[in-house]
Amino acid sequence: MLVIDASVAIKWYLDEPLSDAALRLAVAEPDLIAPDLVVAEVGNALWRRRRQGDISAAQVTAAGSALPHAFSELVAAAELIGDALRIAEQLDHPIYDCLYLALAWRRESVVVTADRRLAARVHGTGWDLRVRLLAGRAGQS
Repeated sequence: MLVIDASVAIKWYLDEPLSDAALRLAVAEPDLIAPDLVVAEVGNALWRRRRQGDISAAQVTAAGSALPHAFSELVAAAELIGDALRIAEQLDHPIYDCLYLALAWRRESVVVTADRRLAARVHGTGWDLRVRLLAGRAGQS
């Protein structure tokens, strides 16, 4: 089981650096989970890219329909908020990312992310054991 954040999930639908790695991960790992927040975060990224003219309305619709089914489970953010707030305070980091960390902690899993800022924030904190960059472990280039 892996926790997938929005920075990885968006790569399933857009041609970006590491999109191939994100797609390989989705095929190789049948048990992908995320806080339900991932739907809003990826939806917002799709809307932004549509607004910039990078993708078509049909691509946005298809991705929006497919996204919830890409996960074996979407966990309500409301169930994670207490832990996420504690983690956010500990790391001095936005709650959005900490929801993924809270889920990984609860399920004894790791967050797979393409967000180097998150990886840098957790480096050396103990939370780095719960974060893996799409191309490697947190804190590695």
